[in-house]
Amino acid sequence: MTPRELFNEKRGNTVVKNLQGRGFDACYCKTGEEAKEKALEWIKEGSLVAWGGSVTIRDIGLTEALSGGNYEVIDRDRAATLEEKHKAAMAAFSADYFLTSANGISEDGQLVNVDGNGNRVAAIVFGPKYVIMVAGINKVVRTAEDAMMRARTVAAPLNQQRFLKSTPCTLTGVCGDCKSPECICNQLLTTRNCRPAGRIKVILVGEELGY
Repeated sequence: MTPRELFNEKRGNTVVKNLQGRGFDACYCKTGEEAKEKALEWIKEGSLVAWGGSVTIRDIGLTEALSGGNYEVIDRDRAATLEEKHKAAMAAFSADYFLTSANGISEDGQLVNVDGNGNRVAAIVFGPKYVIMVAGINKVVRTAEDAMMRARTVAAPLNQQRFLKSTPCTLTGVCGDCKSPECICNQLLTTRNCRPAGRIKVILVGEELGY
Protein backbone atom coordinates (compact mmCIF):
# COMPACT_ATOMS: atom_id res chain seq x y z
CA MET A 1 0.00 0.00 0.00
CA THR A 2 1.02 3.59 -0.53
CA PRO A 3 1.80 5.84 2.47
CA ARG A 4 -1.54 7.59 1.91
CA GLU A 5 -3.42 4.30 1.91
CA LEU A 6 -1.64 3.18 5.07
CA PHE A 7 -2.41 6.50 6.76
CA ASN A 8 -6.09 6.37 5.76
CA GLU A 9 -6.44 2.78 6.96
CA LYS A 10 -4.78 3.37 10.32
CA ARG A 11 -6.62 6.63 10.93
CA GLY A 12 -9.87 5.09 9.69
CA ASN A 13 -9.60 2.09 12.01
CA THR A 14 -8.91 4.41 14.95
CA VAL A 15 -12.06 6.39 14.17
CA VAL A 16 -14.05 3.16 13.73
CA LYS A 17 -12.94 1.98 17.17
CA ASN A 18 -14.04 5.29 18.68
CA LEU A 19 -17.39 5.11 16.88
CA GLN A 20 -17.92 1.60 18.25
CA GLY A 21 -17.15 2.91 21.73
CA ARG A 22 -20.09 5.31 21.31
CA GLY A 23 -22.54 2.56 20.34
CA PHE A 24 -22.30 2.88 16.56
CA ASP A 25 -21.93 -0.24 14.42
CA ALA A 26 -18.92 0.84 12.38
CA CYS A 27 -16.39 -0.59 9.95
CA TYR A 28 -13.66 0.55 7.58
CA CYS A 29 -13.64 -0.22 3.86
CA LYS A 30 -10.73 0.62 1.60
CA THR A 31 -12.82 1.50 -1.46
CA GLY A 32 -16.28 2.72 -2.39
CA GLU A 33 -16.99 -0.60 -4.11
CA GLU A 34 -16.22 -2.47 -0.88
CA ALA A 35 -18.45 -0.02 1.02
CA LYS A 36 -21.33 -0.66 -1.40
CA GLU A 37 -21.01 -4.43 -0.90
CA LYS A 38 -20.88 -3.99 2.88
CA ALA A 39 -24.04 -1.88 2.87
CA LEU A 40 -25.85 -4.43 0.70
CA GLU A 41 -24.71 -7.15 3.11
CA TRP A 42 -26.42 -5.24 5.95
CA ILE A 43 -29.66 -4.47 4.07
CA LYS A 44 -32.03 -7.43 3.97
CA GLU A 45 -33.78 -8.13 0.68
CA GLY A 46 -37.42 -7.10 0.69
CA SER A 47 -36.71 -4.23 3.10
CA LEU A 48 -38.14 -0.74 2.73
CA VAL A 49 -35.19 1.55 1.96
CA ALA A 50 -35.01 5.35 1.71
CA TRP A 51 -32.21 7.90 1.51
CA GLY A 52 -31.40 11.54 1.96
CA GLY A 53 -29.61 13.87 -0.42
CA SER A 54 -26.23 12.15 -0.31
CA VAL A 55 -23.75 12.38 -3.19
CA THR A 56 -21.65 9.63 -1.63
CA ILE A 57 -24.21 6.83 -1.72
CA ARG A 58 -24.97 7.66 -5.34
CA ASP A 59 -21.32 7.87 -6.39
CA ILE A 60 -20.51 4.40 -5.04
CA GLY A 61 -23.49 2.93 -6.91
CA LEU A 62 -25.49 2.00 -3.82
CA THR A 63 -28.77 3.68 -4.77
CA GLU A 64 -28.59 2.18 -8.27
CA ALA A 65 -28.01 -1.29 -6.84
CA LEU A 66 -30.95 -0.95 -4.48
CA SER A 67 -33.27 0.43 -7.17
CA GLY A 68 -32.42 -2.53 -9.39
CA GLY A 69 -32.61 -5.15 -6.62
CA ASN A 70 -35.20 -6.92 -4.52
CA TYR A 71 -36.01 -3.96 -2.28
CA GLU A 72 -38.90 -1.57 -1.77
CA VAL A 73 -37.37 1.83 -2.48
CA ILE A 74 -38.51 5.35 -1.57
CA ASP A 75 -36.70 7.74 -3.90
CA ARG A 76 -37.88 11.33 -3.49
CA ASP A 77 -35.75 12.37 -6.48
CA ARG A 78 -38.29 10.60 -8.67
CA ALA A 79 -41.10 12.80 -7.33
CA ALA A 80 -42.77 14.93 -10.02
CA THR A 81 -44.11 17.60 -7.66
CA LEU A 82 -43.17 19.22 -4.35
CA GLU A 83 -46.16 17.49 -2.75
CA GLU A 84 -44.94 14.09 -3.92
CA LYS A 85 -41.43 14.90 -2.66
CA HIS A 86 -42.84 15.83 0.75
CA LYS A 87 -44.84 12.58 0.92
CA ALA A 88 -41.70 10.61 0.06
CA ALA A 89 -39.73 12.40 2.78
CA MET A 90 -42.45 11.62 5.32
CA ALA A 91 -42.65 7.98 4.22
CA ALA A 92 -38.91 7.64 4.80
CA PHE A 93 -39.47 7.79 8.57
CA SER A 94 -41.08 4.33 8.34
CA ALA A 95 -38.20 2.81 6.39
CA ASP A 96 -36.30 -0.23 7.58
CA TYR A 97 -33.07 1.42 6.41
CA PHE A 98 -32.32 5.09 5.81
CA LEU A 99 -29.14 5.82 3.87
CA THR A 100 -27.11 8.99 4.16
CA SER A 101 -23.61 10.32 4.74
CA ALA A 102 -22.00 12.61 7.29
CA ASN A 103 -20.81 16.17 6.72
CA GLY A 104 -18.13 15.78 9.37
CA ILE A 105 -16.76 13.06 11.66
CA SER A 106 -14.49 13.78 14.60
CA GLU A 107 -11.57 11.51 15.37
CA ASP A 108 -13.20 10.65 18.70
CA GLY A 109 -16.29 9.30 16.90
CA GLN A 110 -18.91 12.05 16.79
CA LEU A 111 -21.04 12.65 13.70
CA VAL A 112 -22.03 16.11 12.46
CA ASN A 113 -24.65 16.91 9.82
CA VAL A 114 -26.14 20.11 8.46
CA ASP A 115 -29.52 20.30 6.72
CA GLY A 116 -31.73 22.77 4.95
CA ASN A 117 -35.23 21.33 5.37
CA GLY A 118 -34.47 18.99 8.26
CA ASN A 119 -35.83 15.72 6.86
CA ARG A 120 -32.38 14.11 6.68
CA VAL A 121 -31.21 15.01 10.19
CA ALA A 122 -34.66 14.16 11.58
CA ALA A 123 -34.42 10.65 10.11
CA ILE A 124 -30.96 10.23 11.58
CA VAL A 125 -32.32 11.06 15.02
CA PHE A 126 -35.56 9.07 15.00
CA GLY A 127 -37.90 7.06 12.79
CA PRO A 128 -36.20 4.55 10.47
CA LYS A 129 -35.28 1.26 12.12
CA TYR A 130 -31.68 1.56 10.97
CA VAL A 131 -29.52 4.34 9.56
CA ILE A 132 -26.54 3.52 7.36
CA MET A 133 -23.98 6.27 6.86
CA VAL A 134 -21.29 5.96 4.20
CA ALA A 135 -18.55 8.57 4.47
CA GLY A 136 -15.22 9.16 2.80
CA ILE A 137 -12.08 9.65 4.87
CA ASN A 138 -12.13 13.30 3.75
CA LYS A 139 -14.99 13.86 6.22
CA VAL A 140 -12.76 13.04 9.21
CA VAL A 141 -11.39 15.99 11.21
CA ARG A 142 -9.79 16.40 14.60
CA THR A 143 -12.66 17.47 16.91
CA ALA A 144 -16.46 17.77 16.96
CA GLU A 145 -16.00 21.54 16.70
CA ASP A 146 -13.86 21.01 13.59
CA ALA A 147 -16.57 18.73 12.18
CA MET A 148 -19.16 21.45 12.68
CA MET A 149 -16.86 23.95 11.02
CA ARG A 150 -16.34 21.56 8.11
CA ALA A 151 -20.09 21.12 7.70
CA ARG A 152 -20.65 24.89 7.59
CA THR A 153 -17.62 26.06 5.63
CA VAL A 154 -16.82 23.12 3.33
CA ALA A 155 -19.80 20.79 2.86
CA ALA A 156 -22.50 23.46 2.64
CA PRO A 157 -20.72 25.77 0.16
CA LEU A 158 -19.80 22.76 -1.98
CA ASN A 159 -23.38 21.49 -1.97
CA GLN A 160 -24.66 24.93 -2.92
CA GLN A 161 -22.67 24.63 -6.13
CA ARG A 162 -25.07 21.79 -6.96
CA PHE A 163 -28.19 23.67 -5.96
CA LEU A 164 -27.10 27.21 -7.01
CA LYS A 165 -29.49 28.86 -4.58
CA SER A 166 -29.44 32.54 -3.65
CA THR A 167 -26.94 32.48 -0.80
CA PRO A 168 -23.57 34.18 -0.24
CA CYS A 169 -21.66 30.88 -0.43
CA THR A 170 -23.19 30.13 -3.83
CA LEU A 171 -21.56 33.28 -5.16
CA THR A 172 -18.28 33.31 -3.24
CA GLY A 173 -17.68 29.71 -2.15
CA VAL A 174 -17.28 31.04 1.40
CA CYS A 175 -19.81 30.72 4.24
CA GLY A 176 -21.46 34.08 4.94
CA ASP A 177 -23.29 32.91 8.08
CA CYS A 178 -26.42 33.97 6.20
CA LYS A 179 -30.11 34.07 7.05
CA SER A 180 -31.16 33.61 3.46
CA PRO A 181 -34.54 31.92 2.76
CA GLU A 182 -32.55 29.43 0.66
CA CYS A 183 -29.92 28.70 3.32
CA ILE A 184 -29.11 24.99 3.71
CA CYS A 185 -27.54 25.41 7.16
CA ASN A 186 -30.80 25.61 9.12
CA GLN A 187 -30.47 22.48 11.24
CA LEU A 188 -27.15 21.42 12.76
CA LEU A 189 -26.97 17.95 14.32
CA THR A 190 -24.20 16.44 16.41
CA THR A 191 -24.71 12.75 17.17
CA ARG A 192 -22.48 12.03 20.17
CA ASN A 193 -23.67 8.49 20.86
CA CYS A 194 -25.90 5.92 19.18
CA ARG A 195 -29.06 5.05 21.09
CA PRO A 196 -30.16 2.35 20.83
CA ALA A 197 -26.72 0.89 20.23
CA GLY A 198 -26.25 -0.39 16.70
CA ARG A 199 -29.13 1.55 15.14
CA ILE A 200 -26.73 3.81 13.24
CA LYS A 201 -24.19 1.93 11.14
CA VAL A 202 -21.19 3.83 9.78
CA ILE A 203 -19.06 2.71 6.86
CA LEU A 204 -15.89 4.79 6.72
CA VAL A 205 -14.20 4.60 3.34
CA GLY A 206 -10.51 5.16 2.64
CA GLU A 207 -11.28 7.34 -0.38
CA GLU A 208 -12.38 10.93 -0.86
CA LEU A 209 -16.13 10.77 -1.40
CA GLY A 210 -18.90 13.35 -1.45
CA TYR A 211 -18.76 16.84 -0.01
